Amino acid sequence: MKADAPLTIAAPSLLEFGRDCLVAAGMNEDNASSVARALVWADLRGVGSHGVARLPSYVRWLEAGDMNPRPAIRTVSDTPVLAILDADRAAGPIAMNAARDAAMERAKGAGVGIAFVRATTHTAALGHYTEAAANAGFVAIACAASGPIMAYHGARAAGVSTSPLSIAAPGGAFGPIVFDMGTGVVAFGRLAQAKLKGNPLPAGWALDGQGNPTTDPALAAIPLPLGGPKGSGLALMIEIVTSLLASNPILADALEGNEAGRRHRQNGLFIALDIRRFCDPDWFAAEAERLARALKALPADQPILLPGERGALESARRARQGIALPPGVVSELRALADRKGVGAEIFAMRDRSSSLDRAP
Repeated sequence: MKADAPLTIAAPSLLEFGRDCLVAAGMNEDNASSVARALVWADLRGVGSHGVARLPSYVRWLEAGDMNPRPAIRTVSDTPVLAILDADRAAGPIAMNAARDAAMERAKGAGVGIAFVRATTHTAALGHYTEAAANAGFVAIACAASGPIMAYHGARAAGVSTSPLSIAAPGGAFGPIVFDMGTGVVAFGRLAQAKLKGNPLPAGWALDGQGNPTTDPALAAIPLPLGGPKGSGLALMIEIVTSLLASNPILADALEGNEAGRRHRQNGLFIALDIRRFCDPDWFAAEAERLARALKALPADQPILLPGERGALESARRARQGIALPPGVVSELRALADRKGVGAEIFAMRDRSSSLDRAP
């Protein structure tokens, strides 16, 4: 394998590696497995910005105390419809799984369940959680708020987060329909990956540290909002709804330079709607499928895809063929493996077949 070529590794091997790295950093095995599943879910779907490339950051946050390896998540407000969870700086996937389960449990009784999670860390790909809820018979909505990394429309500095939003629903024969977006033109993690690859960025993606437009991945520091005022406005409202209602403001502290604003932290919101409380679930799935087929029958120059369909197709392919990690990501993960003393053998594989054959 050339030094600058991707390394293809089977998903089970990446799951094992991610779990072992997080256990070595202090997590218990169950939580480490849950976090690794969320990261590899993103890699399988081709969303490398939220995949195992995040492991070095997660380990750094664990070592710095910004991420709690053994959190005590507690419910600070509890009603038949609403739960507010204090995550105790848990890894985002642990907190969002708890929020999803709390919202779904309440929705079973009231039809609607709402769960806020405050004081968590990087929530990973929100579609991972909404897809699971859709598979369980719910319509799900999730969003997350974090510190200022994206330019507010008209500003030359970071003012809001690239706050993600995901909506998922059962889609009959098509499986879950999973919409998952960030409010930026590009995810911040994708800028980091572009730095590792060294490829020029498209115009209109990012600003440099001085607030000037740039296409140089080495200089890109601030993503621009999707749709200008639309993306930054949506990011602002996610902060207002997700953080202020949970009594845990993030952006104002950071923009004012307060001590709390210098720590890595996020908030999350999960809303579950139990379809059985609104209509017959089989009818709902059939109607969603009928709508999807009608859309796909429209005149087009290329196949019409549903939200999440491309990711699902890619996930099936990568589950068979393995996940190709860019050289820069491989280098960072190899360094992490050496430092933590786990999993180094999967990065010593010199071709795709050997890395795939190793999968348990």
